[in-house]
Amino acid sequence: MKTLYLECNMGAAGDMLTAALLELHPDPEGFLQRLNGLGLPGVTVSAAPSVKCGITGTHVTVRINGQEEESLDAAHAHMHMHGHERSHEHTHDHEHEHSHSHGHSHEHGHEHSHGHSHSHSHAGLHDIEHILSHLDIPEKVRVDALAVYNLIAQAESHAHGVPVTEIHFHEVGTLDAVADVVAVCMLMAELAPDRVVCSPIHVGSGHVHCAHGILPVPAPATAHILQGVPTYGGAVQGELCTPTGAALLKHFAGSFGPSPVMKVEKIGYGMGKKDFEAMNGLRALMGETPDGRDSVAELCCNLDDMTPEALGFAMERLLEAGALDVYTLPAGMKKNRPGVLLTCMCRMDDREAMVRLLFAHTTTLGVRESECSRYTLERSQETVETAYGPVRVKRSAGWGVQREKPEYDDVAALAKERGLSLEDIRLALEKARK
Repeated sequence: MKTLYLECNMGAAGDMLTAALLELHPDPEGFLQRLNGLGLPGVTVSAAPSVKCGITGTHVTVRINGQEEESLDAAHAHMHMHGHERSHEHTHDHEHEHSHSHGHSHEHGHEHSHGHSHSHSHAGLHDIEHILSHLDIPEKVRVDALAVYNLIAQAESHAHGVPVTEIHFHEVGTLDAVADVVAVCMLMAELAPDRVVCSPIHVGSGHVHCAHGILPVPAPATAHILQGVPTYGGAVQGELCTPTGAALLKHFAGSFGPSPVMKVEKIGYGMGKKDFEAMNGLRALMGETPDGRDSVAELCCNLDDMTPEALGFAMERLLEAGALDVYTLPAGMKKNRPGVLLTCMCRMDDREAMVRLLFAHTTTLGVRESECSRYTLERSQETVETAYGPVRVKRSAGWGVQREKPEYDDVAALAKERGLSLEDIRLALEKARK
C-alpha cells in the first residue's frame, strides 16, 4: 500500500507541507509552473534549497506582487483570519488600525520590524469559495481546499465567539494562504497516497503576542482544530503549528501515531525560515507498507444442546477476552436436530486462550481451526464534544476509501439519558463538527 508518513517534530505550516511534498513530486519544476499558472492575481510561488542543522531541504516562498508577506498568525489580530503563516516565525505582536497602516514586530530569538501601508479589503468564506471556483484545478482539489478552509473558519468562529459569516480574511493574506492550501491539495492529489499517517504534532510552547493580549501556544484556533489529535509541547518556545498547517493535517491524515513499518522510497524535507537547535523542518516519507493483510485464526464448533442464554454468555466471554469477532449460523445437526455453528475469529497468538474458553463455556467436544488471511482498513478514533455530551467517532481508511461512523453505544447512551432520539444526537454531532 502506497503510504505517506508526515513527521511533524517541529510542527507544521502550509509552506512547510508544500515544500516537503514538492520534494516527493517527480516534476517539481513543472508543478510550480502549473501552480503559478492557475490565475491567482499577483501570486508567485518559488522554491529554493535550504539548509537546517546541516540537512538540505526545500523552502517555499509565496510572493504577492513581488513582495513576501511577513508572518501574521491566522488566529489573531483584530478578528481577521490571516492564514498565511510563514515557517514558524509566529511569535508576534501586531495591531491593525482601520486605516490599514500597520507595523509588526516579530520576536523569535531575534527582532525585526517593518512598516507598510496598503489599501485593501477583507474577504469572507464566500469570497474564498469564489476564488477557488475560478481556479483551473480538478474538482477533488477544489473540494479538499474548501474543506480545509471550513475547518479553519469553524475554529476561528469558535475561538472568537462569532458566526462563521463574520470571520474575515486579510486580502493579501488570503492569496498567500490560498496558494499554500491549493498547493498542498494539488500535491496530495498528484502523489495519490493510499494512506496518510501523521506523527504526533509538536505545537511548541510559551505564549504568542497579539493585539488582544498574550495568548497561549497553541493558539485557540489551532487548539480547536487539533482536538482529538495527539499533540505535545516542548522546550522550543514559540508557535510551531499554525492553523493552516493544523487544518491540512487534520483533513488529510487518516491516522496519527508512530511511523508504520514501511519500505521508504523517497523522502522530502520542507524547511522553515527560522533556525533552532533542532532542524526546523517537516519530513515527508513515501513508501510501501504491508497491504493491510494479516493472518487470523478461525475457530469453529457445532452446538445443538445449549440454551440461547448459555450460548450468549459464551459469546460475551470470548469477546471480552479479545476475540476479533464471534458469530453464529444456523446448522442442521444429526438426527435432524436444529443447531448452530459457533465461529470465533481471533489473532493467531490468542488461539489457545480462545480454545480454553470455548471448552469452558460451551458443550462442544471439539474445536476446528483454520488459518485465514484477511485484508483490513487502518482504524482510528476521536472523541467529539456535542451539546449533549461526548461521542466517539470511529474512522477507517485505506485501499482508496475513507469512512467514519459514530460509536452506537455513545449515541444510544446520550439519547436515553437526555430523552432524545438517535437522530437528535446524530444531528448534534454533525453540528459540533462544523
